[in-house]
Amino acid sequence: MSGASIFVLVLLVLAITVVVAGVKTVPQGYQYTVERFRRYTGTLSPGLNLIVPFIDTIGNRVNVMEQVLNVPTQEVITKDNATVSVDGITFFQVFDAAKASYEVAQLDTAILALTMTNIRTVMGSMDLDQLLSHRDAINERLLHVVDAAAASWGVKVTRIEIRDIVPPADLVNAMGRQMKAEREKRASILEAEGMRQSEILRAEGQKQAHILEAEGRLEAARRDAEARERLAEAEANATSVLSSAVASGEMAALNYYIAEKYVQAFESLAKAPNQKVIMMPYEASALVSSLAGIGEIAREAFGGGSGGGSGGSGPAGGGNRRPASPTGPSAGQNAGAARTTSTPTAGQSVEMRFGGGAGG
Repeated sequence: MSGASIFVLVLLVLAITVVVAGVKTVPQGYQYTVERFRRYTGTLSPGLNLIVPFIDTIGNRVNVMEQVLNVPTQEVITKDNATVSVDGITFFQVFDAAKASYEVAQLDTAILALTMTNIRTVMGSMDLDQLLSHRDAINERLLHVVDAAAASWGVKVTRIEIRDIVPPADLVNAMGRQMKAEREKRASILEAEGMRQSEILRAEGQKQAHILEAEGRLEAARRDAEARERLAEAEANATSVLSSAVASGEMAALNYYIAEKYVQAFESLAKAPNQKVIMMPYEASALVSSLAGIGEIAREAFGGGSGGGSGGSGPAGGGNRRPASPTGPSAGQNAGAARTTSTPTAGQSVEMRFGGGAGG
């Protein structure tokens, strides 16, 4: 081979080497940093890129896709001195390849350490109950703190999630007993509230019943008072009429009034539950005479009989008016004997015994 051929071959190899050294292709989802004499000069975006051969070199190949870091399990002591085991995951994305390459060493380790430290800080400032019931608030606080710290590294922390919070076994048992006691407390409160409401409603019902009953008694008393008032007016009118009749010399009306009261007195004696047998002399038969006097008054009122009533009969006439003496042997036999009459009143018998007095 001649010297010209060797020279052409060398030039061809050199040209290929220059092309290979100056042309760079970057895959999608990555960014390459360019260094010139070990100093950062630029960033290559995905696609075909040209650099100065043998002077510019590729520094770091940075993944700019969203990445996931698993946060290992760690022990956290809460504000109320409860120890829990916590783990989680962190999502982040590099938006500045130069800062992610030259502002921090071992980016993944730095983000992981930052996340774990803030988990202990945030969760350690909360009670166990808050820790178990406010997981969203914990995630939000962690995201805010870690993202602010990683922004100077050209990294955007998009999400932090707490996966598991595991209290100790004895604490879990205590929490179960507490939950059971709380549920029983709520049940007792609801039962007491129901009984209270029932008693209130029952009391309201009794109150309304008493009010209605009192209103009924008031109305009844008012009606009774009106009835007594009407009766008193009637009695007053009757007494006034009787007084006018007596004042005008009509003694028949007075005899009628006294006879009526006389009969009512005997009726009261007959109705009394403690009066079984009444002993009285034979002259008490003036009651019959009083009844005869009432008949005479009626005849005089209707113009059907003659006078003789003014002489008085019964207790009002100044003496006892005796009935006409019976004739025959039976009258003499009954004159000295006791007469007994039985009048059934209100389910019981009342005996009136008229004792033998002076022969009439």
